[in-house]
Amino acid sequence: MWLLAASVLLGALRAGSAELTLEGGGIIEKNDCNETVVLPCYVTNLEEKNENALFVTWKKQETPIFSYRGATKKFTIDPSFSSARFLSQGKLIDGDASLVLNSAQATVGNYSCKVTESNREGEIKMELKSSSVVSCGDETPEDKRGSWFLLVERAVIISLVCLLVILCAAQLSVIGLKYEIESQRKVCIIVALVIFAVVAGVGAALFIQDGYTAQNQAGLGLIVIPAVILVPLQYVMFGIVFDSLLQATLALIGLKLLGFIIAVVGFALCVPACPPLHGSVLIAGLAIMAIASLLSLAYVFFMGSRMKDHPRPGKAVEEPLNDAKGVMLE
Repeated sequence: MWLLAASVLLGALRAGSAELTLEGGGIIEKNDCNETVVLPCYVTNLEEKNENALFVTWKKQETPIFSYRGATKKFTIDPSFSSARFLSQGKLIDGDASLVLNSAQATVGNYSCKVTESNREGEIKMELKSSSVVSCGDETPEDKRGSWFLLVERAVIISLVCLLVILCAAQLSVIGLKYEIESQRKVCIIVALVIFAVVAGVGAALFIQDGYTAQNQAGLGLIVIPAVILVPLQYVMFGIVFDSLLQATLALIGLKLLGFIIAVVGFALCVPACPPLHGSVLIAGLAIMAIASLLSLAYVFFMGSRMKDHPRPGKAVEEPLNDAKGVMLE
């Protein structure tokens, strides 16, 4: 009788000590700004704290994706989760068995972490979900963002670039109708504008996609950086209309250059940040460039209307002088 009672008591003690307590489960969220995803798993009651006594297994939907046997220092990793690694292998003996996955491989679903220490083991389960919203600190709901840029921000950026191309083409058309343009110069302007439009179009196709990837960053770069070509194009087009650039034309060129510089600064601030906290700077720069292009178009159209069938400002001075020289020679 006493032997039976002792056996039951010993079995109960063993059963009680055979459980490892794990924390960190529940619902884990990932978003487009995450380059990596951490699946937390912490053991709070390790006794031996000896890596040789530990065996860790991570599963997704009951399928093993990652395991580590401390006694042999051997990893077994599913090829579909080749990026899997411990958050900090050095902290494994302290109970930290958290797993890190690249965002692309961290597919949504149910995951489990099982840790064994000698004859004691424990398991915890969690669900990984995809979140379309990411917020920073104490931002208000209006400041919350999904993806890298909000869809409306992406639409505004692409629309502004399209507007820049349209306004530049319209200005060239107005100048072509009112003034004679050397064929070589005309071809150079058209080729430069087409190249910018094509490059910006490729950039827009990459940038419009959801996510925070190298493709999105490269796409935004192809939209912003090549816009510098619009500054010398503006100079050339004003040079066709005016023999000597007036203060107003120089101011418009300077305004467009200022807009480009602001857009580049905004781009540089946005690339390393997700969500882009300074996206408004980039948009403001492109908007300034668009305003400068619109004012330039209006200025060329207005001045062209006043000077229709009349020489350009520089020529108005040159021709009387030439006439006077001819009279003197006679």
